Amino acid sequence: MKKLTGIFAALVLSAILTAFIPAKKGKVSYDHVVTISTEFGEMKLILFDDTPIHKANFIKLASEGKYDSTTFHRIIKNFMIQGGQLKAADMAGWDTLSFEQKTLPNEIMEKHKHIYGALAAARTENPEKRSDATQFYIVNNPQGAHFLDNNYTVFGQLIVGFDVLQKISDVPVNKSAPLNPVYMEVKVDKVKRSELILFYGDVYKKYHIGQ
Repeated sequence: MKKLTGIFAALVLSAILTAFIPAKKGKVSYDHVVTISTEFGEMKLILFDDTPIHKANFIKLASEGKYDSTTFHRIIKNFMIQGGQLKAADMAGWDTLSFEQKTLPNEIMEKHKHIYGALAAARTENPEKRSDATQFYIVNNPQGAHFLDNNYTVFGQLIVGFDVLQKISDVPVNKSAPLNPVYMEVKVDKVKRSELILFYGDVYKKYHIGQ
């Protein structure tokens, strides 16, 4: 009888312990979200996992504060806004670097189109279509800028702040240079995909991210 009682007690204890052990959760997916803060408000963009070189490079520059207090120096209404030209102190010795050191290998993918809000790397003309290591642009045209498809690396997508993008695009310019500087502060956070969907809706489906 004692033996049976002991077995029963062990089973009860096991059941109690099991009840307090959290169920094994499925894999949690994250994305790196860029926040660009300007006088006109904030823009939030998701960096693509399948353009790892451009993604890692952007995260490094942002985490080191290289983009902070820089400007959107080239603005063309109904086309794009361009930034990422680093401050003079951060460009020291730039001219002594080789072309390969100042650029990134292209990660052009046919599925990443120049849709409204696409984040892409600027570049000069070169046969390998290598990207500038710092400068980027955001497409500001609801119809996209598809004449650039398959020629420039698209490595992210705007998900919040299209009104801010438009306000920046509307600033007075001389040719494409803003008459008054549009400064930015940039940070990158790792955010759960479930939280992004909760707060902003299914941006993955809306902008074909990860498809």
